[in-house]
Amino acid sequence: MKYQIKQTNELTEREIEHILQLWDISAWNTMKSPYFRSFFKDSEFHLLLDTDENILAVIRMNFDFTLKISHEELPFAEAVGLVAAHKKKGYGARLVQYFKDNARERNIDTIGFCHEELRPFYQKCNIEILRDMAKNIKESVGSEWVNSEDDDILIFYVSEEIKEKLSTVSTKNNAYLISKE
Repeated sequence: MKYQIKQTNELTEREIEHILQLWDISAWNTMKSPYFRSFFKDSEFHLLLDTDENILAVIRMNFDFTLKISHEELPFAEAVGLVAAHKKKGYGARLVQYFKDNARERNIDTIGFCHEELRPFYQKCNIEILRDMAKNIKESVGSEWVNSEDDDILIFYVSEEIKEKLSTVSTKNNAYLISKE
């Protein structure tokens, strides 16, 4: 097995098709490579590959992610889209470890999100979990701010200072997802 990081423009047509298959998001199933590369231009893809270069697991690092907490805008890399080609073989857990180590080595503040039922997986992967705190992140939908659908914030790597700021997020001190658009 091999760990590899690819920029969006480095992914082959076959890899893009495979990633979209693994993600299985109906709105993206017909996405063509040029649009994929444009849509995910602020991302890099972390891959666990077999000896034939087939994707065993993928996670996307989204660099277009800023949270406003207490009037301060904090840029993060967002870990999103983790999926393994085969369940219960340890591929996802192995990729999470490589991903976490990479974020730490590169000193990139990296967080992710999950629903409560995925907590056991991330606990096994030794990912710090800020339980039930993701609901306190507001996202702009049209002209309204709505609560995130996720339950937990996952800490892949952040500085102590950033962790303290994340820990202040609550129903009385919401964080706001700021988009660059």
